Amino acid sequence: MQKNFNAVVVVEGKDDTIRLKQFFPGIETVETNGSAVSDTVLAKLKKLAKNREIIVLTDPDVNGERIRRLVTKAVPSAKQAFITRDEGRPEKAGSLGVEHASKAALERALSDLHEVAPKPGIDYDDYLDLGLALGGHSRKLREAVGIKLGIGYANSKRFYERLRTFGISLEELEKAVKEAENGQADSHR
Repeated sequence: MQKNFNAVVVVEGKDDTIRLKQFFPGIETVETNGSAVSDTVLAKLKKLAKNREIIVLTDPDVNGERIRRLVTKAVPSAKQAFITRDEGRPEKAGSLGVEHASKAALERALSDLHEVAPKPGIDYDDYLDLGLALGGHSRKLREAVGIKLGIGYANSKRFYERLRTFGISLEELEKAVKEAENGQADSHR
């Protein structure tokens, strides 16, 4: 991955920054210091967004999603980077996090950026028909589809919102679901 010198990566805390700098020494980060995300941090990000690209890279968990929503609401132009739950899993006990991701996982996440799309496109009935909600296997299917599309995992409601937010087309979604159900190898868009 070639470092984007005009980007600032939003992370949750110091451990995330340490991990990123371990692999990408010149990378710049802004830490939210947890899921509360202060007005001061949001103001700083708004100011930086005037001249810099903002990339949100949070943990693949509930707090990470909360941070992602708050930052994206404040800076709608922020690009989104995701690691999978497996990529963020610690070797020993602990919570999921960017600080546990490998260099390859971080390179992939920072090169596979998503933009918030102005016109969402997936209909909820299509979402249900594809088995991504209200079924016994929907959680595993959402996780596999999230990996294939490079948009991470989320619960049913958040995953549907994420598909619409990033303007994933019905055709892209159908292809990812078919590949996931057929057990084909991971593939990002």
